[in-house]
Amino acid sequence: MLAIEATGLTKHFGPTIRAVDGIDLRVEEGQIFGFLGQNGSGKTTTVRMLATLTRPTAGTARVAGVDVLANPAEVRRRVGVALQEVGLDELQTGRELLELQGRLFGQSAREARERAAHLLEVVGLADVADRPIRGYSGGTKRRLDLACALVHGPRVVFLDEPTTGLDPVSRDAVWRYIEELNRGQGVTVFLTTQYLEEADRLADTVAIMDQGKIVAQGPPGELKASIGTDSIMLTFEAEESAARAAAVLGQFEGVQRVLTSGQEVAVYLHDGASAVAAIVRLLDEAGAPAQTLVLKQPTLDDVFLQVTGHHLDVEDARPAAPSSGRNA
Repeated sequence: MLAIEATGLTKHFGPTIRAVDGIDLRVEEGQIFGFLGQNGSGKTTTVRMLATLTRPTAGTARVAGVDVLANPAEVRRRVGVALQEVGLDELQTGRELLELQGRLFGQSAREARERAAHLLEVVGLADVADRPIRGYSGGTKRRLDLACALVHGPRVVFLDEPTTGLDPVSRDAVWRYIEELNRGQGVTVFLTTQYLEEADRLADTVAIMDQGKIVAQGPPGELKASIGTDSIMLTFEAEESAARAAAVLGQFEGVQRVLTSGQEVAVYLHDGASAVAAIVRLLDEAGAPAQTLVLKQPTLDDVFLQVTGHHLDVEDARPAAPSSGRNA
C-alpha cells in the first residue's frame, strides 16, 4: 500500500519561478524515503504541499490514503511534521510542551501525560524533561521537535532536514532515533536531506531533486550500481585547466563518461586503478597536470554528479561546533 502518492505535483511562484515542476512520487508504507537535493531544489516546497501547508499550483497527491486538496484537515490528523525551523516555546519545559500538544490533539489529561512520558523516554530526554526549553542544546531541541511530531501517533512523518546544523554526536542520535521510529514502530518517514551519508545510511529509496524535478530515483545500492564504474576525481588549479583536461580524457581508451564542475573533473571507467598512471602521464603531456587525484568506488555523490552535472553543495549545512556542555 502507498503511504504517499503524487502525480504531476507542481508549485509555481509567479510567472517564472518553478519551485516544483510536475513531479511524481510513490512511497510505500513502512519505508524511509530520502529526498536528496541542494537548498532551493524544491524539497521543502514539496513537503509543505504534501503536509497541506502550501496549496499546489497543479497536480494531485494523497497522503496516508487521503487527498491533500479534498480533505486537508484529515491529512493533518494522520501525519506528523518537523520542519527545518524548530518552533518551540522556550518558556515551557519539554514535558509541558508535549502534554499541551497531546491535549490539542484531543487526548485526555491522563493520555497526554502518559504519551509525553513515553516519548521523552524514546527520544532520550527524560532526564531534562522538566527543564525550560531555552536551556536545551540544538540537538536536544531537534529531538524534542521530533517528539512533538509524534504525539498523536501518526503513521507518516515528514522530517525536513532534521540534522542540519547539528554536531556529529547529536546527528548520530537523531539518525538512531529515526531508524527506531521506522523499524521499531513501522512509521513511514519522508526525509529531506542535503547529506549524502544520511540518505545512504537511512533511506530505503532515494529521489534526487534538482531545479524542481526528480532526476533519479531508486534504492541507494541500485543507484550506485547503475553507474557501474570506478571514478577518478581530479582537481585543477583553474577552470581552464579542468576544461582542457576533460577534452583530453574524453579520448582516453576505456573512459565512459567525463563530467566537469568548475575546477573538478570526474572520469568514469572500468578498472580505474590500472588507468591511473596512464592518465597522470597523459595530463602532464597535455600541459594540464592535476593538483589532486582520488580513485573511488561509486557513491551517491557520483550519482548526484552524473544526473545533475554538479556536486551536492552543502556549504550551508555543515555541522555546528560541538556544544560547550553547559546546555542540555
